Amino acid sequence: MTAPVLGRRTIFGEEHDDFRRAVRTFLEREAQPRAPQWESDGIIDREFWRTAAANGLVGFAAPVEYGGLGSTDFRFNVVLDEEVVRAGIGTDAFSLTNNVMIPYLLDLTTDEQRQRWLPGLTSGELVAAVAMSEPGAGSDLRGIRTTARRDGDHYRISGQKTFITSGIQADLVVVVARVEGGDGLGLFVVPADAAGFARGRKLDKIGRRAQDTAELFFDEVRVGPEDVLGEPGNGLALLKRNLPQERLGIAVIAQADAEWMVEFTLTYARERTAFGRPIGSFQANRFALADLVTDIRVGRTYIDRCIELHADGQLSGAEAAGAKYWATDLEWRVADRCLQLHGGYGYMEEYEIARRWRDARVQRIYGGSNEIMRDIVGRSLGL
Repeated sequence: MTAPVLGRRTIFGEEHDDFRRAVRTFLEREAQPRAPQWESDGIIDREFWRTAAANGLVGFAAPVEYGGLGSTDFRFNVVLDEEVVRAGIGTDAFSLTNNVMIPYLLDLTTDEQRQRWLPGLTSGELVAAVAMSEPGAGSDLRGIRTTARRDGDHYRISGQKTFITSGIQADLVVVVARVEGGDGLGLFVVPADAAGFARGRKLDKIGRRAQDTAELFFDEVRVGPEDVLGEPGNGLALLKRNLPQERLGIAVIAQADAEWMVEFTLTYARERTAFGRPIGSFQANRFALADLVTDIRVGRTYIDRCIELHADGQLSGAEAAGAKYWATDLEWRVADRCLQLHGGYGYMEEYEIARRWRDARVQRIYGGSNEIMRDIVGRSLGL
């Protein structure tokens, strides 16, 4: 946002500012012209993804020997996520890969597994997805029914997953399944060409239409020990290790989106007139925008502090949950109010605020519903 609204942020250094300029230039040149087609097709094209990878925007936390940049500074993830929001390209592919998938494939893998998977991911040749949600299990991972049955030294995966981001074009799927004969979960990597694996339909969503989302089916899919992440039965603990970063990433995106929408609406409120005056000059509208800007300033301070904590390895699960629900609730309030301030034009598809409004709604659901996030924060208080 411009200086009069937020002022200068203090969490970034010169290297982050240089990265932001490079990302912005790339997205303006390569992504924005393609975005309408992605919105229409319901999927981003692989050629773009490979180009993004060639420009160092995919899997950059991976070590140099695997094609990454070896960067463990989460602030670079933040910069990229914020610029994707600013560009308005409507995809979760960058946040899924950099904030979610790469940590799993760095922290839970053997050297041999990294050598097999990471070069393809960092080059953009492989797309990865994580399959947690099921028709009967969303935020409650303990309700997962997909099973992993022992078959000698292998496992047989059977079950159904839904709402899987990048599920249509994923080449590797990290499947969360319940290990039979025990009470724990396991993480199993299934290649798209595995016998017994099938994709269902590309789901028709209200918003975030440029991002493919799918149903996935597993019928006795054979997974060898070389494709198991971590210790089978300990999957819940393994998943929890990365959930703070995933949820902080959602909060970063929500905060950036709220900022963009207010800035966009302020411009509209200065230019659009009613009864011979700019609509922003009416007290009701001026007060509404004052409230939104103040809430955003509070949110920016909060989220930036969480980013600092995470960069220092000190962000707790409860703090990340609080950031996720605060920022996404704020994003939705801002989206709804900004659309209202646009009047009838806000309901028209050709106005960007309409797409932002549609895209914002799911943020309060995925990554763990905001009701669950509040419960996590409440339990952290000993309640």
